[in-house]
Amino acid sequence: MAGKTSRIPGFYKLSLDERVKIVADFANLSEEEVALLKTHMALDIKIADKMIENVITTYQLPLGIAVNFLINNRDYLIPMVIEEPSVVAASSNAARMTREGGGVYTSSTEPIMIGQIQLVKVPNPSTARFEILRRKDEILEIANQCDPVLVKLGGGAKDLEVRIIETCLGTMLVVHLLVDVRDAMGANAVNTMAEAVAPRLASISGGRFRLRIISNLADRRIVRAWTKIPVEAVGGREIAEGIMEAWAFADADPYRAATHNKGIMNGIDAVVIATGNDWRAVEAGAHAYAARDGRYRPLSRWETDGDYLYGSLEMPIAVGIVGGATKTHPLARLSLKILGVKTAQELAEIIGAVGLVQNLAALRALAAEGIQAGHMSLHAKNIAVMAGAVGDEIDIVAEQMVREKTIRVDRAQEILKELRSKKEQSKT
Repeated sequence: MAGKTSRIPGFYKLSLDERVKIVADFANLSEEEVALLKTHMALDIKIADKMIENVITTYQLPLGIAVNFLINNRDYLIPMVIEEPSVVAASSNAARMTREGGGVYTSSTEPIMIGQIQLVKVPNPSTARFEILRRKDEILEIANQCDPVLVKLGGGAKDLEVRIIETCLGTMLVVHLLVDVRDAMGANAVNTMAEAVAPRLASISGGRFRLRIISNLADRRIVRAWTKIPVEAVGGREIAEGIMEAWAFADADPYRAATHNKGIMNGIDAVVIATGNDWRAVEAGAHAYAARDGRYRPLSRWETDGDYLYGSLEMPIAVGIVGGATKTHPLARLSLKILGVKTAQELAEIIGAVGLVQNLAALRALAAEGIQAGHMSLHAKNIAVMAGAVGDEIDIVAEQMVREKTIRVDRAQEILKELRSKKEQSKT
């Protein structure tokens, strides 16, 4: 992508065809792929019928492109699938701010997922724990026989841990199988391995196995993103301090932290969905990680020294670029091509960067004009459509409601009625 930039002023003002052309040129899309974007019905019902059970139709959501992203000194156009107004616009605007300090930088750990094997009724848990650890190589060998292709690619079961936990039903032994899943999300591979080793673990421990399943608290698969922004880029020192104070509020109060993290997930989920990944798994892992020390906290951190605003984010992001909907859904494949990612780790890092930028957008809105100003101006268009506006009427009705600061369906209907009445009068 040398020479290509995601800094595209006025992208939102362009027509649909103009936006598609820019994305097509940026990502080197073929004529067939461009046509797919323009069909608006990319998921064939026959494919959908094979993806899940009891299919009767497909359900569409908007796919937008966030611009201005500079991540690790590389420009990206970010595909986002979301129904909430203002998210894509806010992300693009905040990404532009981060460019003033060099963009967003990221890093990540190896793609290690955890498979849990639950052992119950173990006579001597402590002794069984040591015996399982002593036979680690034997257990890993059983696991790796399940997926020789993954092992050949450098992945596979790498280690195991054994935990003794106390439950309301007594002591249990829980074995963690640590699996490098390479470019997959990993659920199928990990679950298969967990099921394969369970009988041997039960035999060694003298107990019985029960659950054998992946954990969505993927705390071995961590993404870190950080940025350094001149305070002038976010509106000055006072707004930078307001952003830091908003973060401090979230750090002290779980009620605020939940909404703070929801703002992060607005960006993260939108990219996870666009790429055909499991957003429920990412959500579960994110919120569990936010509460890992026993108290629910923000996933990001914001600080300022008066000259710069410093933002960082750390969280588990388990996504893949092979298998599942990432390969079966045509737009998921196209989203991955637009991103130009080569590995699941790169995709996870991009997603983490988007989460941090989305958080910046939300906190800046709260610290400056308030969250409703930008959000409601975009939401007004939805209200206008609900009132029956079409074509140019939508923008006219929405703009008047925003000026009046009255964004309701009944007011939209009144404005629309007046607008159409004036049009009729002008004809006579």
